[in-house]
Amino acid sequence: MSTSTLLTALYEQKAAIDREFLAALAAAPLSPENRHVALRTLNHIHTVDRIFAAHLRGERHGFTASNTADTPTLDDLRASFEQVDGWYVDYVRALRPEQFEEMVSFRFTDGDAGRMSREEILAHVIHHGSHHRGNVGMLMKQVDAAPPRDLFTRYLHQAEPQRREL
Repeated sequence: MSTSTLLTALYEQKAAIDREFLAALAAAPLSPENRHVALRTLNHIHTVDRIFAAHLRGERHGFTASNTADTPTLDDLRASFEQVDGWYVDYVRALRPEQFEEMVSFRFTDGDAGRMSREEILAHVIHHGSHHRGNVGMLMKQVDAAPPRDLFTRYLHQAEPQRREL
């Protein structure tokens, strides 16, 4: 599997699991405090997604922190996730193999300089989101709400059912 094929599949899985988490959060019987924490956590994922998308495009992102001051509604967050997740899928599909190793220089929200390859940035965004979706999943488990199964193997088997055949 090439870097392009792998990252495309990972970003398709990210888009699918983000949709599932937002839908599950809407139905979860969380307390108002824990619902707020879950929304803030998902918004943090999304803010970091947007920051690194700007880095990849060579644009300024305008963020001074890795979360926004205001907490979006679930519907607003869902719509924005859809747009940004779609951008990442299209971006990865459009990269030529040699572009994955290109270095990107940028500033972190604290003003410090950073430099990563495109594939390192793309891997970071995937891992960062997965980590924090796990945090939201733990909040859901505390109230016996089953969080979506955030597994790459699950996505691959759903996308290509023949992988379940021996």
